[in-house]
Formats: sequence, structure tokens, C-alpha cells
Amino acid sequence: MKGFLEDANYSIGLLDEGATLADVIDNCIYEHTHTGKKAFYVGDLGKLVRNNIQWQNVMAPIKPFYPVKCNSTPGVLEILGTLGVGFACSSKSEMALVQDLGISPENIIYTNPCKQASQIKYAAKAGINIMTCDNDIELKKISRNHPNAKLLLHIATEDITAGEEMNMKFGTTLKNCRHLMECAKELGVQIVGVKFHVSGSCKDLQTYIHAISDARCVFDMAEEFGFKMNMLDIGGGFTGSELQLEEVNHVIRPLLDVYFPKESGVNVIAEPGCYYVSSAFTLAVNVIAKKTVEYDKLLPSGVEQTRNDDEPVFTYYINDGVYGSFASKLSEKLNTIPEVHKKYKEDEPLFASSLWGPSCDELDQIVENCLLPELSVGDWLIFDNMGSGTLGEQSTFNDSQKPLIYYMMSFSDWDEMQDAGIASDTLMKNFFFVPSCIQLSPEERFSTAA
Repeated sequence: MKGFLEDANYSIGLLDEGATLADVIDNCIYEHTHTGKKAFYVGDLGKLVRNNIQWQNVMAPIKPFYPVKCNSTPGVLEILGTLGVGFACSSKSEMALVQDLGISPENIIYTNPCKQASQIKYAAKAGINIMTCDNDIELKKISRNHPNAKLLLHIATEDITAGEEMNMKFGTTLKNCRHLMECAKELGVQIVGVKFHVSGSCKDLQTYIHAISDARCVFDMAEEFGFKMNMLDIGGGFTGSELQLEEVNHVIRPLLDVYFPKESGVNVIAEPGCYYVSSAFTLAVNVIAKKTVEYDKLLPSGVEQTRNDDEPVFTYYINDGVYGSFASKLSEKLNTIPEVHKKYKEDEPLFASSLWGPSCDELDQIVENCLLPELSVGDWLIFDNMGSGTLGEQSTFNDSQKPLIYYMMSFSDWDEMQDAGIASDTLMKNFFFVPSCIQLSPEERFSTAA
């Protein structure tokens, strides 16, 4: 690996034992209050190191391939690249980002289920050969544009969650796998393995058992066609909880040992995204406007009114929304609750409140209903677990700037990297020391990850 991105304009604060991330957030809020009140992130890159150690302890020898679309900021990509993690890319721009890290093409897979012909050609030119496929039209497209492609057949799983139908959006059936193998044989395309994906919202871990069993069937089927299969991708869906990781491992390990033992030569990989980055980033936003609203308009439908009519109800507008850091809110529930930064008394009254982004769009609702002390314009709210699905390419509203990103790491996490022999001199140039009495200047010490 050649090292870090030469044009990446950012730094990583190295915290001594007396400094905490909470101190960093306090200091950044102080600075922003005096310089413009922009939304910003604080990223604990040491969390990535700790999560990687946890993965190796629980899931080894399953190799992680990080989905770049989950969080494509340079600090994240460079730390993960240094840790030896592979990368799952869904576009040309993501492949280019990872290539600039000096990652070997063998450690990159192209996972977009609906690939553009031009991007398949780009992958072929870059030597990125491993990619996924779940239908014959995609197979023919790949054969025309990437003669050296090595395909993972993406099979569907019985991923059923409450209130949802079976997820068959991507992935093919076992029956159709035979047809795809026949097509691949005619076209001269290599099939080297199987991929499946179990959603992180799936509560039934038996889904993994069915998926691994189906994968074994596909491997057996491939032998009939003369394909040499050597890779199984068990996908993502890892939430970041050590308990969930251990539960998944407890379920899949016996089956992997039976169906894909070490002597079979099959490399088992996974695509943990949220697992690595979700808890590593905290977002701070500023209240830019405030309104008093009627209570019955704030309540979700079907919820009874139980408050005193004399109590005020507040709507707050913040300087980031679904067209920025909360983009995932458009398709899923927010997995974090707002925390008020300012100090307030334990017995201070709480009021029904809703939070909205700056666009004044009816879709730009961040939190429908929560209890908060009365806030003022200029107050700050903190959102934890904001590292996943929030720090890729974002649209902007009214030319508003992307939030600044402040990267941090503790000395203990830095020592872990040194002990692992991956703390190179090139990496060290990105760090600066942060004393326990923090006096940071965002303009001098930090820059955006853009």
C-alpha cells in the first residue's frame, strides 16, 4: 500500500489521557458559536481500530470488505485501508477513491447490482475483477465489457421483518442460478462464488442458516458446470453491537465449518459497514429558528392528547436535514435521539417538540415528536451514532456547506495501531497532539473532508 491520499486535506487530533471527545465537542461548539454556527462532526477514528480488533477476535478468519458508500470520508478510508480491510465499491468514484489509497485490486469488489457499462469498463481497466450479478441481462452486460470478470452470484434470502414482505429486490433464486450458470458457460464468464445479504433489521438469525445452506447448493451446482468456486460473501447487516456479532458468529460458525471448511479453499468474506463507522461519529447541529405550534398538529396519528392545553409546544429548525446529514431518514427510522448540549436543571420542564431541517420542505422532518427543555435560537443539539449513511456524497440546500469533520484518536488506540505494526511514518504526519487543556482552532487545525 502506497500510503495516504496525497491531496487529502485533513488532520487527526491525538488526545492525551486528560482529553475526551466530549471536551472536543465542547471546544468546537465554543469556536463555532463565535465563527458561524455551522453543523459539524467529531469522528473517533480510534473506534474503527477497536471495532476491527473486535472483528478479528470474534469473526476471524472472515475478512471484512467495507462498503464505501456507508461513509466515504478520507479519514475513515485511510484508517481502514491501513488496518488491511478490503473495500466493497458501488460506483466508479468509489473505486477511484480506494485506488488512490493504493489498495490492491484483489482487495476491491464491485457490488452494485445494476452496473453502468462505462463503469464495468472502468473496473476492467483498473483490474477490479470481482463483482456481483443476479440476472442474465447483467451477466451479458458484464461479458461484453469485462472479459476477465469473476462473478459472485447474488442469491436472495428470506429476510422477513415485522410489517415487511420478503425482500426480493436484489438477489436471484436457486432455480435461476442454474440458468445463469448455463448463460455464463456460453458467454465464457467465470463464476467464482456466491453472495447473500441479511438486513441488520432482521431479528431471525435462522435466515443465515438458510442462506448458507442455499450457498452450498449453488457451490455444488457450479461443480456440474466446471466452475471453480472459491469465495463466499455473507454480506452486511452487522449493527456494531458486540453481542449481535457474537450471536451471528454463534449461528454461522458451525455451518461454515461443515459446508465451507478451511481445507475447501473457500475464502469467506463479509461487508460490515455500519459496524465500523456508525458509533464513531457524532453530529452537532444548531437551532436556527423556533415556532410555537398547536399540540394536535404535532402528535402522530392515533396518539391520544394527554397534555395540559396551557403548555407550549415547539417546532425547532436546525442547520442540517434530510438533504444533508440526515439523508437516511428518508428511507429508515433515525437510530439516535437528540441530546441538548447546554446544561439544564434535572427538574426543568420538558415540552413536546419536533425537529426539522433548514429547507422548509415537508419531507425535511428529523424528529417527529420528542421531549426537550425549551431551547433558544443558537442552542446546540448533539446526535450520536451518525457515522453510517450520512457522510457520503450529499445534496446541498441553498448552497449550504457540508459540515466540517473533526477527526480524533486517543493515545491508547494509537498504541494499538503501533503494536499491530501498521502505524507508518506516513500515517503519523496526519496527526497532531491535543493536550488535556484543549485549545483548538478549526480554521488552523482542521478542514473539511470534502
